[in-house]
Amino acid sequence: MMITGDSTVSLRFSLSLENGQLVDGNIDGDTATFIMGDGTLLPGFEQFLVGLEVGADETFEVTPEYAFGMPNPSNIQEFSRSQFAGIVLEPGVVLSFADASQSELPGVVKTLEGDTVIVDFNHPLAGKTLKFSVIIEGIQ
Repeated sequence: MMITGDSTVSLRFSLSLENGQLVDGNIDGDTATFIMGDGTLLPGFEQFLVGLEVGADETFEVTPEYAFGMPNPSNIQEFSRSQFAGIVLEPGVVLSFADASQSELPGVVKTLEGDTVIVDFNHPLAGKTLKFSVIIEGIQ
């Protein structure tokens, strides 16, 4: 049986940067199961699974346009330091903001420039080419 667009797939995977740094995965852990197209994986990752069979052990290079996209300059915002009273700010700190619908929106402090705090709301993996390794353990 091969994976199709409506298969239920059980797999182990790893997701790493081009330099080999592990970003996510369960290669040494429990099998993950999902239904193709249910939103668990981005479509750009699912496309590599179609046609694979149980036992497949594959590694794919996923370019930014099929992964988390390219960084959008409009997702980098400036704030006044006074808006963060009582919060220790330094580059790399992840802060939680509320968007217009009051949903949580994470932002990463990019730089501090005097009284200005630059926050990046792009996905941390935007612009990155990723290595997606999978071992297919079951297909329904």
